[in-house]
Amino acid sequence: MRELRYNPLTGQWIMVSSIRKHRPWRPRDFCPFCPGSEETGYGWEVLILPNRFPMLDFKAEKPQNEGFYKKARAIGQCSVIVETPEHDLRDLDELSLEQMVKVIELWKNVTIELKNNPHIAYLAIFRNKGEEIGVSLTHPHGQLYALPFIPLKARLKIENSRKYYKRFGECLFCRILREETQGGRVIYENDNFVLFMPFFANWPFEAHIYPKRHVQWLTQLDKEEIEDLADILRVTTATLNALFERQMPYVMMLYQAPFKGHYNFYHLHIEFYPMLRDRDKLKYAAGIELGTWEFTYDGIPEENAQKLREACRKITKRIGAKGKCF
Repeated sequence: MRELRYNPLTGQWIMVSSIRKHRPWRPRDFCPFCPGSEETGYGWEVLILPNRFPMLDFKAEKPQNEGFYKKARAIGQCSVIVETPEHDLRDLDELSLEQMVKVIELWKNVTIELKNNPHIAYLAIFRNKGEEIGVSLTHPHGQLYALPFIPLKARLKIENSRKYYKRFGECLFCRILREETQGGRVIYENDNFVLFMPFFANWPFEAHIYPKRHVQWLTQLDKEEIEDLADILRVTTATLNALFERQMPYVMMLYQAPFKGHYNFYHLHIEFYPMLRDRDKLKYAAGIELGTWEFTYDGIPEENAQKLREACRKITKRIGAKGKCF
């Protein structure tokens, strides 16, 4: 059974799938993402595979509604993005710049493909890293969900951006970028992108990446911008891993504009939510966060941004970064 269920209190669609409970947890002596497996074959550098346990499917049947509550087809696509044939790489910073470029080009190509699909309203490209996040397979990979609706967080960002643009005549993200580059939270920049801890960070070492040019989709990035995005993604993950001298568990989310409508006021961006507040201490989303969706911040963002700056300076030469740390 696979369907969408509507929450009338929040305006959210909940993705329901009975087959998800059958997912394997870290199978021993076998990796379905390595070259030569049944699904992967040989001769590839990056690969997109259908998720074998998807929440969404273009063949999903239309469910029957039940009186007051509303259901909808769980139509869409869930895919795995295998970022390298090499199994033992731990994070994006261990990919070469050229390999990271190939990953982003895959993101761009799948955006082009799905942007023309009439069933898809929004494309969520994301990455989970670490057992603390619940990652079931350790081979380097990301995921995408091609959704038939615009998710709530993206809707809130879009609405607030729209309001700001109508009032002030400029992009809210461009204004945030201007404020951050004048403040004390910028960690790294190259010719086309900036990495910073936002003034309004929720997670102790939250990090955002903004393009300097006002674009809405990956499809608008040129060759030089794609290479600089690859560079800053490698720097971001290397910085997080150097922070406590251990692998940092995190969630990464790429935000593009929705596929239907006009969003000249919106701005492509990437957010990282690292899960550690200290070397051996997790930051839990507990009562106030889960109950109200309002975050508490233990410490001062500027102090944690300085820690990230110091970690960034340690890794730039090692990975051959193109830009500069602050």
